[in-house]
Order: sequence, then structure tokens, then C-alpha cells
Amino acid sequence: MDNYVCTICGYIYDPALGDPENEIASGTAFEDLPDDWVCPVCGADKDQFELEA
Repeated sequence: MDNYVCTICGYIYDPALGDPENEIASGTAFEDLPDDWVCPVCGADKDQFELEA
């Protein structure tokens, strides 16, 4: 699974870690995040994330 980076603040969503603060389990692919999920650091929408190079 790929990591995605927030283009606003640089937060990296790592599927191996998930987002426990927002009840996203480890192993959750970025594509499988809920549509209303936002960056836990800056609140940016999913469409502000890009595949990490």
C-alpha cells in the first residue's frame, strides 16, 4: 500500500499506521478512507493529498 502526502502541510498518511485518532485502523488503504476523512493535522480534504514519490 502506498503512502500519501498532504500538499498543504506535509502530513504523510501511512496505511501501515492508519489514523488511530480518527478511528482509522492500521492496514486501511488511502483509497478506502471515508470520503469525509480529512488531514488530522490541517483539516485538508482527501483531494489535497498526492501519492508520495
